[in-house]
Amino acid sequence: MRYTTNLKPADDPGSVFYNRCTIDLNSGATTIGEVPCTNLEDVLGGFGRSFQILAQRKISEAYSPENPLIMNIGLLTGTNVMTGLRVYFSAYSPLKKSSQGLPAAMWSAASGSFGNKLKWSGIDEVIFEGCSPTPVYAVFRATETGPAVELKPAEHLLELTSHEKIMVLQKEYDGAHFAVIGPAGENFRNVYLGAIAVSTDNQLKSGEQKSRFAGRGGMGSMMGYKNLLAIVAQSPDKLPKMTSAVRDINTGVLKNGGSARFQPVSQGGGGGTWANIEVLQAFHAVPLNNFRPKNNDDVEGLFRDNVEQEFEVVSEGCFHCGIRCHNNLFPRTPDGGRGPLAAKFDFEPLILFGSNVGIYNAKEACELIHLCDLLCMDAISLGATISYVLDYNERHPETPLLNGATFGDFARIRELIEDTGHGRSRDIGRGVKRLSEQVGETSYAMHVKGLELPAYLPETNPGYAFAIAGGHMSMGTHMLLAKEGKTSIDDWARVITTVGLLQVGYDMLGLCKFVGVGMGHELIAGAIKEALGLHISSEDIVVAVRRAFLRGIALELRQGFTDADYSLPSQVYDRINRNVTLPDFITSGFMTELKEKVWEVFTPELEGLLPEVDNEH
Repeated sequence: MRYTTNLKPADDPGSVFYNRCTIDLNSGATTIGEVPCTNLEDVLGGFGRSFQILAQRKISEAYSPENPLIMNIGLLTGTNVMTGLRVYFSAYSPLKKSSQGLPAAMWSAASGSFGNKLKWSGIDEVIFEGCSPTPVYAVFRATETGPAVELKPAEHLLELTSHEKIMVLQKEYDGAHFAVIGPAGENFRNVYLGAIAVSTDNQLKSGEQKSRFAGRGGMGSMMGYKNLLAIVAQSPDKLPKMTSAVRDINTGVLKNGGSARFQPVSQGGGGGTWANIEVLQAFHAVPLNNFRPKNNDDVEGLFRDNVEQEFEVVSEGCFHCGIRCHNNLFPRTPDGGRGPLAAKFDFEPLILFGSNVGIYNAKEACELIHLCDLLCMDAISLGATISYVLDYNERHPETPLLNGATFGDFARIRELIEDTGHGRSRDIGRGVKRLSEQVGETSYAMHVKGLELPAYLPETNPGYAFAIAGGHMSMGTHMLLAKEGKTSIDDWARVITTVGLLQVGYDMLGLCKFVGVGMGHELIAGAIKEALGLHISSEDIVVAVRRAFLRGIALELRQGFTDADYSLPSQVYDRINRNVTLPDFITSGFMTELKEKVWEVFTPELEGLLPEVDNEH
């Protein structure tokens, strides 16, 4: 990005310019040029900018040449600010759709070092238009005269796993990082939940599968549709010299209470999101058997202390990140050594390929997680759709779906993952909304607005209904009941319409949510000032983030989402689970009144957020 003399972009966003590359995949034509920012959302970047581009188009089919795939970074990506690594992928999603059948605008984020390399190559944003007639990959390279881009044939990458693609490309491109799809994305017609794997320094150095993933919403499937198998960002490292002021900001990141729970146990932290399992099990609120906890202790087999009897847990972090939230599991060998990497344990994949499908054996859970990663699918969408299949089969033993898999049937669950990733199971690959509508049993399909729920019970979080890009990534309410015990309609309406929605600000700035402070925290404004010299007040950041979130709501409404879409799976209201010891407070009446209060706040603010669009594709 380039700034003119005005260092207060909230007052004059046009004084900030970013470098955009537009690629016509059909013809191979590329253009690179500076674009002035039009508002503070443009300056902050990420989905705040890409959703404004998507808002200029009316798309009726996700798999259409007019649906762009937008790749960009945040304002702090590529800086010395801790966790400033993020890259974002945005498009109209093949997975998330309205009750009228129209695709929703969606974004997905990933860490690793790819975002940095893209920034250092001289590119802030890429718009991939159309579709390539043959498989290709894109290369962005820093040169003495500025950024260079080219498309190259990618037939040699076909059918490789995401990790294999990265390893092949690494041999050709020194000093580069990579964003790739796996077999799932290549089989986009039958797989709407394909992810994008982003390389990490740990992965390239060790040769082990340690990618980060932009998983939500099927952005990997969009890459597959466009016949774009991989993206290379090649540049020397260009981190500026660390100043004492930025060092103090980073110390603040590590010492604030929000990030401490994600830090390694050996450093006095909680050990990453894995720690949530013990917090929630105290209330029997860990999802089991398709989000239906039982009043038992089976899930304790996946507690860290029990897993460590069989595996060595190694804490690692992304590039220059001291939070070190990654829990990489290595089997202990009989001679006391360490076996090959088994998997990375985060709360979501651990639960959704563990207790939620009836698996309590860490070794089996590792294998399912690892397979999902290699085939490059969103673990949340895949896991929640498979658990629906298992639930259906338990209810209909005489007429089961697919291979007849049931809860705890490791071999058949593994087969479902394998078949889905290779495009052989369209029923699972298109997500739980479509599958449940197809078989006529929607009450226990765990999704909101066509996007599968993360591993937190819907009966504990009415905020899911208003999330715009994943239940816990775009609405910060998923642990509110367990931590604060909030059950009143007024409390939930206030949180949803204020601090809950501000979580999306991280997906504009280029920072990881594990920084753990609110958007109004002075640490955020201070990081921007010290790293970039830009003066943006906390108040202005909050206003811009709120506008960006509400623009996402406005886009949903334009794409045909109705009041019925802003709800929870009906099982929440109709089949109360008395095993969960948290307060039971969400009824259909509660949701009706809550939505009225939320819309009273949101609706007046939606006016003028979207441009008039005549074209419809």
